[in-house]
Amino acid sequence: MEKEKKGSLFFFGIIAFILGLALLKKFNFETYRFESPGLVILYSIVFFAAIVLIIRNLRKN
Repeated sequence: MEKEKKGSLFFFGIIAFILGLALLKKFNFETYRFESPGLVILYSIVFFAAIVLIIRNLRKN
């Protein structure tokens, strides 16, 4: 069971890292806007869901 928790933490950590980088790439720092707002909304939802799942798994330990 402990192995499963570590695996899910690693999986959601990788997802959060990749989506965080993608959000940074889509952000234009000169105009302070995102390139494609629809895609950014989707990335943000999945990013925050991954963070919530990571926090839930850490609290259970």
